[in-house]
Amino acid sequence: MDKKALENVCQRIDSYQDELIDLQKNLTSMPALAPENGGEGEQKKSDYIRSYLKETLKCKQVVEYNAPDERVPSGVRPNLVTIFPGKDSSKTVWIMSHMDVVPPGDENKWNGDPWTVRVQDGKIYGRGTEDNQQGIVSSLIVAKAFLDEGVQPVKNLGLVFVSDEETGSKYGIQFVLKIHKDTFKDEDFIIIPDAGNHEGTLIEVAEKSIIWLKFRVIGKQTHGSTPDKGINSLKAAANLISKVNNLYMVFNASDPVFDPPTSTFEPTKVEPNVPNINTVPGETTFHIDCRLLPNYDVDLFHKNVERICNEVETRHRVRIEITCEQEVRAAAPTPVDAPVVKALEQAISDIKKVQPKAMGIGGGTVAAFFRGAGFNTVVWATQDEALHEPNEYVKIDNIINDAKVFAHVLLQD
Repeated sequence: MDKKALENVCQRIDSYQDELIDLQKNLTSMPALAPENGGEGEQKKSDYIRSYLKETLKCKQVVEYNAPDERVPSGVRPNLVTIFPGKDSSKTVWIMSHMDVVPPGDENKWNGDPWTVRVQDGKIYGRGTEDNQQGIVSSLIVAKAFLDEGVQPVKNLGLVFVSDEETGSKYGIQFVLKIHKDTFKDEDFIIIPDAGNHEGTLIEVAEKSIIWLKFRVIGKQTHGSTPDKGINSLKAAANLISKVNNLYMVFNASDPVFDPPTSTFEPTKVEPNVPNINTVPGETTFHIDCRLLPNYDVDLFHKNVERICNEVETRHRVRIEITCEQEVRAAAPTPVDAPVVKALEQAISDIKKVQPKAMGIGGGTVAAFFRGAGFNTVVWATQDEALHEPNEYVKIDNIINDAKVFAHVLLQD
C-alpha cells in the first residue's frame, strides 16, 4: 500500500466537514418517501446526487436504472450507478447506499423540523441523516478526496444509490440485480454501509431467515359468566403461544457467528379483541417474529407450525388461520475469510485502531439480495443506531472515519 497516498487522502477527507454538512442539509431537505409511506419517491434526491456526481466529481458516465412505478409522479424509481477507474480495472469496490427514508413519525417528538438539518455537538440531526445518508455522504467524499488529491485508487470505486430499501427493495436493488446483474463481478468487493455499532467493529456477513406470521384464532364469543356456552379464543391463543415457544427446543442449534447465536420465535403484536372484561372473546389475533438460523429449512419450520396449530385446534375446538406477513429466506453467508472481509478488517484495524469481528445478525438487510445472487457482501458502518427514531442524528466523525476506511480498502494492493 502507498501509505503516503493514504495519508494525503485521509487529510483531505478531514477537511470536508463543511462539505459533508452541506450535503446532509441538501439531502435531508428532499424527503425521499416511498408511496407506501405517502411520498413521491426518490427522484428529487436522485437528481441532486446525479448532478453532484457529474458537476462536482466530474463523472463521465452516471447510469440510471429506472424501475417503473406508476404510483410516483416521475413514473419511475431511480437507481444510480457510476464507476471511478482504478489502476486495476478488473476489480471494483462497490459502496451501495439507499436514497429513501422512513417518515418522521410524531413530529412533536422532534426538536425542530425533521427535514431541516440541525448541527449540534458534532452531530447532524434530521430524518435520514444516519439512515442512509451517512453511507451516501461518506461514499461521495471518499470519491472527492481521491479526485482532489489527484490519487488514483488501486481498484475501481463503484458507487450505487438505490431506491426502495425501506419498503422491500422491489424497485431498488432487486430490480438492479434482476435486470443488470452483470454490473457486478464475482471478484468485486461489495460493501453496504447500512448497519453497524458504536465502535465500528461489527462486520455483518450473515443473516437469519425472517418469517413473520399472523395467527387468527376463531372460537365463539359468549358472556364471561357462561364460558361453557362459548369457545375462548384467547385461551386457545395462549396455549398456541406456549407451544410456539417450544420451537426453541426443536430448532436449538447455536452458531457463534450470530448474536444471539440461536434462532428466535417471539410473540409480538396482539390485535384488539373485545372491549370489555366480562366477554369471552370469539376471536384473537396475534403475531410472531421468527428469525431462523440459515442452516435450517424454512419449509420444515412451517410444517412444525402447522402441526402445533392442528394440536391446538383439536384441544380447544377452535379454527386457526395462518397468514405469512413476510418471509425472507437466508442466503448463504459471506465466508469470514472472504477477500472483502479481510480487506475491511485490515482497514478498520489500521484506521480506527479497534479489532473488528465478522458476525451475523437477526435483522434483514439488502445484502441478502446480493448474497442470494452469489456475491460475497458485507454490511458495515460506524453508527449510533439513531435511525428511525425521533431526532435521528449522525456523528460527523463517523462519516469522516468511515470514508477513511473506504479509502484504505481502495488503496490496498
